[in-house]
Amino acid sequence: MYIDLQNDDTICALASPAGMGAIAVIRVSGKASHSIANQIFKAAKKTFVMDQSESHKAYFGQIVDSVGFVDEVLLTVFRAPHSYTGEDAVEISCHGSVYIQQRMLKLLLSKGARLAEPGEFTMRAFGNGHFDLAQAEAVADLIASQSKAAHSLAVNQMRGGFSERIKDLRTQLIDFTALIELELDFSEEDVEFANRDKFKELLQQLRKEISRLMESFQTGNAIKNGIPVAIIGKPNVGKSTLLNAILNEEKAIVSDIPGTTRDTIEDTIILDGQAFRFIDTAGLRQSEDVIENLGIERTYDKIQKATVILYLCDLTACDNDSADEMIHEFRDFIQDENKHFILIGNKADLLLETPAHFSEMVALETIFISAKRKENINLIIDSLLQIAQRLDTNQDTIVSNVRHYNALHQALVSLDAVEESFAQNLPTDLVAIDLRAALHHLGTITGQISNDEILGSIFSKFCIGK
Repeated sequence: MYIDLQNDDTICALASPAGMGAIAVIRVSGKASHSIANQIFKAAKKTFVMDQSESHKAYFGQIVDSVGFVDEVLLTVFRAPHSYTGEDAVEISCHGSVYIQQRMLKLLLSKGARLAEPGEFTMRAFGNGHFDLAQAEAVADLIASQSKAAHSLAVNQMRGGFSERIKDLRTQLIDFTALIELELDFSEEDVEFANRDKFKELLQQLRKEISRLMESFQTGNAIKNGIPVAIIGKPNVGKSTLLNAILNEEKAIVSDIPGTTRDTIEDTIILDGQAFRFIDTAGLRQSEDVIENLGIERTYDKIQKATVILYLCDLTACDNDSADEMIHEFRDFIQDENKHFILIGNKADLLLETPAHFSEMVALETIFISAKRKENINLIIDSLLQIAQRLDTNQDTIVSNVRHYNALHQALVSLDAVEESFAQNLPTDLVAIDLRAALHHLGTITGQISNDEILGSIFSKFCIGK
């Protein structure tokens, strides 16, 4: 996608979902939007004059073309700079017939508008200073949000909470960088304008803050894309049956043949406003099957990335030795404070009493279920919701965008290099290079530093009409 922030074309697009509905909304933005609308809109009030119309006010009337009547509509007028894009704009609310939508767009094109590119309305809002780049990306996150937590996170970022924190960090760094740059101008006099002790304190503060923001990415990613829950265990313990029971659909193939699940199967479900991404994995065992072993490798990769691990075991085949082996195998995951490990004893319906050795595992959260009969599945869901509530979502700023995370990482690398340069008493010009790099990476987050390639990549992921 080619980005031209100076483009003054008048653009139009369907802003409501494609297809038939009760109503549809067509958005038009650009310097000619009012004149184009005036050519096709006949207001019900004879006193209506487009040039004298009020901004943010809807007017009832008809859309007509060379053939005749098209539809009765509401036309909302927006005047620059008080519109979403910062330009003159109109929105036409018409009946949701696909035929009417197409005829309306064709009429707008014939009057001089062109179809908008994906994200072009938001790109123009960014170009006109209504959003910075991080806020613009939050608009896409808001549209895509499927849970209460994801919605709240996107709203906070769209309002500029994250952007203000990044700009504050960058301002602090700019102030000192200016002094370092000044020293370069007086290099022959061997003077120091920047207090090195104060800068080392600032450097530590910045590195600590950036590290904290990076650490919040795990929480932000879980909120945005769903808390990853890996269902693991030996073959034929009921992992696929459990996934189907939680999702309440036949998502995974269930079979008595060991090794049926050879790859990970994922699906997302919303539970009490929180998204969970469940991952059914290949059974953990030694196998000579190359394809199955690839699935097992992916299982371990998913375990590493999961926030919650549901370890499923067959109560009818789990003795003391196998229980000890299981605990030993996953000891590292159990002790990882960032992971939540829940032991699920399946096929409880086939036992008269709970095996005695489970009483020795009181340190582990344990739930007994029958995945086949869907018994006690609610206990797993309750436990997952409690884990979601314990996520640190009360932070002022949470990073949820992988582009932002990577930029923060690069900025931190540059600041580490600055600290190392000071420790080794390297020349000021080398320090300045790394300072500029850190400023650059922080600037790319909010769009203070940007290029067409980055902007094209970001806005091309938006839906047309936004």
